[in-house]
Amino acid sequence: MFSNHEEGDMSVSNDQRATMQQRAANIKAAFFDIDGTLTSFTTHEVPQSTVRTLHALQDHGIAIYICTGRAPSFLNVVLERIPVTFNGIIGLNGQYCVDGGELIREQPLAQDDIDIMMEWFADHPDVVASFAEKDYVYFNQMDDTMRQSWKALGKTAPAVHIADPVTRTATTDTFQISPYISTEQEQALTQLCHNVRGVRWAPTFADLIPADGGKHRGIQAVMNHHGWTMDEAIAFGDGGNDIDMLQAAGIGVAMGNAADDVKTHADFVTRSVDQDGIAYACQQLGVLGD
Repeated sequence: MFSNHEEGDMSVSNDQRATMQQRAANIKAAFFDIDGTLTSFTTHEVPQSTVRTLHALQDHGIAIYICTGRAPSFLNVVLERIPVTFNGIIGLNGQYCVDGGELIREQPLAQDDIDIMMEWFADHPDVVASFAEKDYVYFNQMDDTMRQSWKALGKTAPAVHIADPVTRTATTDTFQISPYISTEQEQALTQLCHNVRGVRWAPTFADLIPADGGKHRGIQAVMNHHGWTMDEAIAFGDGGNDIDMLQAAGIGVAMGNAADDVKTHADFVTRSVDQDGIAYACQQLGVLGD
C-alpha cells in the first residue's frame, strides 16, 4: 500500500507515484461501494459527475461493478437512480457475485454457525437483525434504532419485510445476518461461531459474514473470471466493510467522507462524494488517460 492519507493529496514518493500511475494506466475493472461512495448520505442521489465518470470508464474499456454490503434485492432502489448499466454486481459483502448476468460466486453462512447465532438471538430477544437471502431480506422485528438507520438512507432505503428467522434460516440459504449490536456484543457472538466475522459500514449494526469472505473475495472472483490480476483493479469505498477491498485492489481509493481508519488503508484519499470525489480521483490518478 502507498502512504497517502491526505484528502485529494498526491504527496507520495516518486516511486510510489510511478507505481500508482502505472497501475492506473492498466486498470481493467473499477469497483464501487454504494452508500457514501456512489450515493450521498446528504442528498441520497448520485452526483452527475459520478454518472459521467462511470460512462467515461466504460467508454475507456474499463468494466464497472457495484461492490456493496446490500443484497441484490436491495439494489433496485439505488440502480434506478443511476443511468448506467453496470457490468456486474458484487453483493452481500462479496458473498453473492454476478458478472454479465452469470453467477460466479456464492458463499452462504454455514448452517452450524447460523444455528449458533439463532441460539444467541433466542437469549437476546430484544436484538433487531436483518437476514439476507439471495433474493429476499427480512427483519426479525423493528425498533427505534433500526428505524433511524433506515431513515438515514432516505430515498435509497429499501422496503422493510418482517419474517420468522427460525423457520427461514432452517430452509433457505442465508448469506448475511446484520444485528443491531455493539462491537463488544459482535465480538462475543462471532467468537462463539466457527467461521463468522463482522464488518461495519454504520456504527449501529454489523454485517455478519463468513470469516473467509468479504468484498475482496468478490473482486478476486471477478478478476479471475476475466483472467485479470488484482493490480488491474481499482476500488472506491468509505466504510469499514470496504477496508478489505481497498487493501486488495491495485489502487484503493477512500472517499473524503470516509472514516479515518478507512483512509489509513487506502492508496489515495479523494474528495467526498458530495464534492465529486470519484471524478476527482479518476482525474488525479490518470485512470482515464491524460
